[in-house]
Amino acid sequence: MKEAVLYQKLERSNVQCNLCAHRCVIHPEKSGICKVRENINGELYTKVYGRAIARHIDPVEKKPLYHFYPGTKAYSFATPGCNFHCRFCQNWEISQVSSESILEMGQKITPEQIVANAKYSGCKSIAHTYTEPTIFFEYSFDVAIIAHNEGLKNIYVSNGYMTYEMLEMIGPYLDAINVDLKAFRDETYRRIIGGRLQPVLDNLRKIKQKGIWLEVTSLIIPGMNDDPEEIRDMANFVAKELGEDVPWHISRFSPAWKMENVPATPLKTLHFAEAAGFEAGLRYVYVGNVASNKEATRCPACGQVLINRMGFEILKNKIYNGRCPNCGTQISGVGLG
Repeated sequence: MKEAVLYQKLERSNVQCNLCAHRCVIHPEKSGICKVRENINGELYTKVYGRAIARHIDPVEKKPLYHFYPGTKAYSFATPGCNFHCRFCQNWEISQVSSESILEMGQKITPEQIVANAKYSGCKSIAHTYTEPTIFFEYSFDVAIIAHNEGLKNIYVSNGYMTYEMLEMIGPYLDAINVDLKAFRDETYRRIIGGRLQPVLDNLRKIKQKGIWLEVTSLIIPGMNDDPEEIRDMANFVAKELGEDVPWHISRFSPAWKMENVPATPLKTLHFAEAAGFEAGLRYVYVGNVASNKEATRCPACGQVLINRMGFEILKNKIYNGRCPNCGTQISGVGLG
C-alpha cells in the first residue's frame, strides 16, 4: 500500500478524501465509496498502487477517441475498483469488487514497467481506462509523469467525477480524455449510477477550458436516459457548453450486470440521438456498438468521408495537414494527419 494524495486529516483520526466529488469522510479502518482507499491509523492509503488488473494494447479508437492520433495504439491498464456503482457496468467483474478482495487482485507492475512495455509495443499513448482512473490516481499519476518524459501521450477514459484539485495535478500530463456523460438527470445519477450530475458537468467545462483534448460518450439505455427531451438536453450541453467541435459518441446499450433484463437500444433511438446532436450544432457525432457507417469522420463543410472505419480499424484516412483535402476545412483534433 502507498499513502494517498489529496486528503486531509480530521479529528478523532478521521480523514477526508479529496480525490473525487464524493469527498468521503472515512473513519479509522474503513474505506471510501471506491473501496480502494482506506484509513489506517488516521492516514489514508491506496490499496491498488502498482496492482494492474487489466493490461491490453488497444486501438485508440476503442477508448473511444476518433480525433486523437487515429490509427495508433494505446497501452491500456487499470486497477480494481470504482467510485460509481452503475447498475449497467460492463466491467463489473473488476470495477465492483469487495474491499477484502482488492489486495488479492491484479498483478504487481511498476509505473516504469508500464511505460517500458508501452514503448516496446510501439504504442503512441497510455490509456488509463477499463475502471475509473480517478480511484487509482497515485499509480496513474506516476505512470503519466514517466510517460510524458518518455514522449508518450496520456489518455483518461473517465466518468468525470474527479475533484478540481485532481484535475489541477494531472492536467499538465493529460493529453486527451473521453468522459462518459451517462445521463442528464440528477435523479438518474443518484439512483442508478451512485453520484450526482453537476460535478460531471462542471468537470467537463473545466477539462475543455484547460485545453485537454475532449470527447464525450453517452450510452443510451432504454427506460433510463432515452427520453427525447433528455437526449436533446445532452446534445445541447455538449454543443453549447463544451463546443461544436467536441465529438459526441452515442453508444448502443447491451444488457449487462444488474440490467440484463433491459433490451438493447433500438436503432431508431440511436438515429434520433444522432440527429439531435447535429441539430444542436455538433460537427462530429458518432454512433457506436452497431454495424453501420455511422463511425466515419466526415468533413462538416462538404460532407466528404475523411476517415473510413470498420469497427476500430482505420480503412482510410484522407485528412492532410489537419484539413479536408476536398474543401480545405480545418478538422478538429490532435494528430489527425
